[in-house]
Parts: sequence; C-alpha cells; structure tokens
Amino acid sequence: MNIHIKYCTYDQHAPEMLDIFNDAILNTTALYEYEPRTMETMDHWFASKIAGEYPVIGAFDDNGTLMGFASLGQFRPQAAFRFTAEHSIYIADGFRGKGIAVELMKTLIILASRLGYRSLVGAIDLENMASLRLHQKFGFEEAGVIKAAGFKFDRWLDLAFYQLSIDEMAG
Repeated sequence: MNIHIKYCTYDQHAPEMLDIFNDAILNTTALYEYEPRTMETMDHWFASKIAGEYPVIGAFDDNGTLMGFASLGQFRPQAAFRFTAEHSIYIADGFRGKGIAVELMKTLIILASRLGYRSLVGAIDLENMASLRLHQKFGFEEAGVIKAAGFKFDRWLDLAFYQLSIDEMAG
C-alpha cells in the first residue's frame, strides 16, 4: 500500500476528517469528548488552523482515500509558548496498524522544524499503547501524567504528556 502525504483543506477533506474524528470520539479514548462533532465544528477547527498557520496533512492511498490526518496546533495561548506546538494524529478505522501514523509523524516533525518550533507535545490517553509506542519510536519522552484527567466510558482516564525536543533539527 502506498501512502501519499499532502495538505488537507476544508473544502476537499472536512467531511472525511469529520468521520474520522467522530469515530475516535464515539469508540476510543483518543479524544476526551462525548458528542460527535458537526460540520460547523470543522469549519471553526479549520479556521483556527488557518489563523494560526498550523498545517493539516493527510495520508491518502492510491485511490485518494483519506486514511488518516494530522495537525499542529497551539499548545497554550501565551506568547512565551510560541515555540511549542501540540500535535494530533488520527487514523481511520480499518487503516490502523499499517504504518500510516509513522508517515504522518515523520512529516509533522519536519514541518514543525521548518516552522521554527523547538518542542512538540502530544497529550495521549495512557491506555493508548499504539500512540505511546509511536511517540517513543520518534524519541518523545514522557513529560508527565495527569491521573484521572478525564472520565469517559464509565471510567477515569489518565492523560500522559509526551514531548519531543526538536532544537537540533530547528537549528
């Protein structure tokens, strides 16, 4: 299977991305949300990415099917955090475990470096072993765990923060 990474746009990809988001909301702990998102939510989400100049990339197969997507975003609103970005990666059901997240992560790290970020942070549910392994593979280190940070599916969820220093790449 070939994986093609390219930029995503609201007009071309928002409905497919919405399906991936909503699957994650309804069936996983990748997002600590209860209610499915709407196209209005996607409109605001894309607008915030454009306003902050945060890239949104997708992984496509040879037929143009969106298999997963990733983005950078604001870590915290204060100016002192401007060199740190939070990232997210979501893979469509049926495409997980096929190396798609690896390709998206490679590209995100390169983009973050080119954009002048010095640090990437991921917030990961502590039970999401696939995401934890992905981050460890790329040299992310655990920066802390917030116990019982969320409550979903009738249980408390622990949230781990993983951080990658990209000083060497950015310099």
